[in-house]
Amino acid sequence: MIRPGVLQDTHNRIIRDLRISITDRCNFHCVYCLPETEEAANFYRPNTLDPSKTRPANSNPIYPWKPRSKILTFEEITRITRVAASLGINKVRITGGEPLLRKGVENLVSQIASIDSIRDLSLTTNGTGFPALAKRLKDAGLGRVTISLDSLDRDNFKKITGRDALPEVLESICSAKSLGLAPVKLNAVIIRGLNDHEIVRLAQFAADESVVMRFIEFMPLGTRQAWQRDHVVSGSEIIEQIRSHMPLIPLPAGNLSETSTRWSFGQGTGEIGIIAPVSQPFCGNCNRIRLTADGKIRTCLFSLGEHDLKPALRSEADDIELAAELQRIVLKKEPGHRIGEPDFVQPTRTMSHIGG
Repeated sequence: MIRPGVLQDTHNRIIRDLRISITDRCNFHCVYCLPETEEAANFYRPNTLDPSKTRPANSNPIYPWKPRSKILTFEEITRITRVAASLGINKVRITGGEPLLRKGVENLVSQIASIDSIRDLSLTTNGTGFPALAKRLKDAGLGRVTISLDSLDRDNFKKITGRDALPEVLESICSAKSLGLAPVKLNAVIIRGLNDHEIVRLAQFAADESVVMRFIEFMPLGTRQAWQRDHVVSGSEIIEQIRSHMPLIPLPAGNLSETSTRWSFGQGTGEIGIIAPVSQPFCGNCNRIRLTADGKIRTCLFSLGEHDLKPALRSEADDIELAAELQRIVLKKEPGHRIGEPDFVQPTRTMSHIGG
């Protein structure tokens, strides 16, 4: 039975979590998202990629950025968030692309933080530019931050991200900790043959720095549709690697819709999380929808279809009509992503264009 006044799908999942991408632009070109160099692009299938589709470093992206007129304004984003909050959304994550490339992002944070029913407001960033903005973001109402950290080796970091920015990222982690943007979470996408040899080192970093290191299975969301299952390091393999060097104690889930399984080291506040959508899908408890920078609602990270809210936003539709549209969209939320099934089809949009 569908409850009135909430965002509920036909599988009885109540939607509480809204991921908002505020830009499709990024100053990284990660090998699992937007490869920048021919070397990185060819990592996955060196013998099968079409050479005509490779490109040299620093060339224009394969997927051109959306023009500003197609991107939602902060006022439009805030309106959607406010309407979604009236239907039960209480958790918001601001993402990109790289959200800190959007000028005045602290103003959007302030607008969303002023919505009374939003209890958890966070931001995901690659860390570049964060130290300069960190205090303004905290003062505007940001509660916590997640920072991407796929490698602790400077050369490998550059190979993965296309940018020599490890020192900036480490500085960002220090800034977040000093400001009390807690818990500070770090995301590492693990790819066999690329950074899986750093798993234990990354876990030790979490223990030493008293942060949360979340290891994420490599998902089929990159360019050139080059994902292969044998590049996936499963969550269970990650745990076994860490456990062979460090003590791990399982932690209880904070809620049923939590995406990660959590483990402590038995001392201090550091911990690890395992996000394993490929080997251990958590679709049955998914309570998330995504708003792309160009105003599309995606009911699943792997949705093949999107629902454009811009016509309603930029017409005479009032908030009641917008709320009804959101409810209609959520009714179409997929039961699951179907990774590994024979009929799985990879989305055409990359993570940079969807929002993490």
